[in-house]
Amino acid sequence: MNDKPIHIIGGGLAGSEAAWQAAQAGAAVVLHEMRPQVQTAAHKTDGLAELVCSNSFRSDDAQNNAVGLLHEEMRRCDSLIMREGAKAAVPAGGALAVDRDIFSAGVTKSLADHPLITIERGEIKGLPPAEWDNVIIATGPLTSPALANAIKELTGEDALAFFDAIAPIVDKDSINMDIAWFQSRYDKGGGADYINCPMDRDQYYAFIDALITTDKTEFKEWEKDTPYFEGCMPIEVMASRGPDTLSFGPMKPVGLTDPRTGKQPFAVVQLRQDNALGTLYNMVGFQTKMKYGGQASVFKTIPGLENANFARLGGLHRNTFINSPKLLDHQLRMTAQPRLRFAGQITGCEGYVESAAVGIMAARFAAAEKTGATMTPPPPTTALGALLNHITGGADAETFQPMNINFGLFPPLKDKVKKKERKPALSARALRDLDEWIAPQKKAAA
Repeated sequence: MNDKPIHIIGGGLAGSEAAWQAAQAGAAVVLHEMRPQVQTAAHKTDGLAELVCSNSFRSDDAQNNAVGLLHEEMRRCDSLIMREGAKAAVPAGGALAVDRDIFSAGVTKSLADHPLITIERGEIKGLPPAEWDNVIIATGPLTSPALANAIKELTGEDALAFFDAIAPIVDKDSINMDIAWFQSRYDKGGGADYINCPMDRDQYYAFIDALITTDKTEFKEWEKDTPYFEGCMPIEVMASRGPDTLSFGPMKPVGLTDPRTGKQPFAVVQLRQDNALGTLYNMVGFQTKMKYGGQASVFKTIPGLENANFARLGGLHRNTFINSPKLLDHQLRMTAQPRLRFAGQITGCEGYVESAAVGIMAARFAAAEKTGATMTPPPPTTALGALLNHITGGADAETFQPMNINFGLFPPLKDKVKKKERKPALSARALRDLDEWIAPQKKAAA
């Protein structure tokens, strides 16, 4: 192993995970994070792995959900993000959600305490110095303009972009529990992990009208052709697609019973615990680009939120990602300059755990390269491999857009199974193949 460290640019989920993985493999690491010297449009702290949107890592069902399967694969890869996520977990039904402050503090401390990791604060302006021969760029969707422009000049490609939205957070004590009630859909998880605010038919359609007509954030001229990411679509944009859209989306009432009436409401707004103390709740699926004044007035028409105190209102920010299928090889190296690897949302994966998962792979490839070892990519039958395959060639470069992990990215099963057995069979195959992939790595580290 040479003496030069692996340089990782960006201290979000992907960069933090990559730093941990590389250091655990025995490599010296310098983790560069520009905050607090240079802030972004979305971050509020200088903590590593700060969660700026939702506090949810989504489903934790490893048998029937591709995200839950990815969680389990990451755990088997000694994921720092999953370890600290478990420590910071808050009730969320069948999902894994975290107290964002406890989570970030745990990740930050773990990296700061690691003997092989050095954290350096400051912006990397432009391409990394030539003497950095092993670099992972994990700057995320809010890459600094200087670095983004340098990447654009290197590749000759325009940066791709999409808009991402943030949901409001409410003080729990300001929610009217004479109207709202605790319940998870179909009583999953703890059975009462969400606060539910019900609407009847008239209240729902009046709410939809208010969403559509309230003042929105205006885009700059150069932003007007930027698409939204479907997984974080602003609530008012969804409403504009048709008056019933939300009642079949984030406001669907299925699996819920209003204890005051004993019946399923016409529509419901759910709030999920956002911190360990249980004092803050975020509005599930309520990302928005409404102006602050409009948000407060419209959301206070929701039954149970008439006196809501908003600890944070929603917002919109522009995310940047590269055309990975065209620019990266199967070990996440930029073909135009192989010393540069990319990880996280800048590669066009979408989601917290997906970003960290790509960080795992980039770091393991980088550490193996540093020792002169040979490492093959994870099998495409695994969640890790399916994600890697998609962003490095499986997707069409002409129409490439951010993608969450899903079973549609996995190769089909060789044997036919019943429909209800398909997902468990895909998951079982994935974990078998993952264990075979990581076994030699564990042996080499022993």
